[in-house]
Amino acid sequence: MIDGLSVKYRQITALQNISLHTSCGNRVALVGPNGAGKSTLLKAIAGLVKKSGGSISWRGTQIKKWSKEFAYLPQREEVDWDFPITVRGLVEMGRYPQLGMWKHFSKSDTHAVDNAIELLDLADLQNRQIKQLSGGQQQRAFIARSIAQEAHVLLLDEPFTGLDRPSSESLAELLQKLALEGRLIIASHHDMATVKTLFNQVLLVNQHSLGFGPCDELITDDKLSATFDSPQP
Repeated sequence: MIDGLSVKYRQITALQNISLHTSCGNRVALVGPNGAGKSTLLKAIAGLVKKSGGSISWRGTQIKKWSKEFAYLPQREEVDWDFPITVRGLVEMGRYPQLGMWKHFSKSDTHAVDNAIELLDLADLQNRQIKQLSGGQQQRAFIARSIAQEAHVLLLDEPFTGLDRPSSESLAELLQKLALEGRLIIASHHDMATVKTLFNQVLLVNQHSLGFGPCDELITDDKLSATFDSPQP
């Protein structure tokens, strides 16, 4: 999926020689210190930042062709929660990549939105402005947008940050269910105590790859120490 990816912001290297080969049905954690490039990696996969080297492919072709199958969920502090949009309006945005320009909602689009809202248990909240939701409900609303988009890859930037325990447990169950249905979850994560319970694969990253594989093999004191203490390339 990702081979030798590098990303630069002007002359500053954010990521160098990142490789990640995984498949649908997995939950992949991106683990590393602040400034390691985790958010940049998610944005590069989503096509939101330009790569300076390497390749990102999906189903054997360059990612651009399959961009509708990728959904990016930003960190909660990056969202303008005062924006005048309801939960339903947010979920409807998931259909825009499928519609293209100048097309109007069809019955199938409405049906996809309705299904996503029901799946994420948001029917009673669909007319609320997004700021009126709890943290867990806000995350569910964004994931519902991804479901309406019919995305197969969910790219989540610190999805558990700021959630209380019940909301975290509910989100964990949802992500596991989505993975079991055949979706690929890739998420940045900072709580080392919960990595093994929330994810089955992990990429250790500190601007470059320091290991990728099963969580049980890579979430060890030695490997985490090497990741968090690793000098920048």
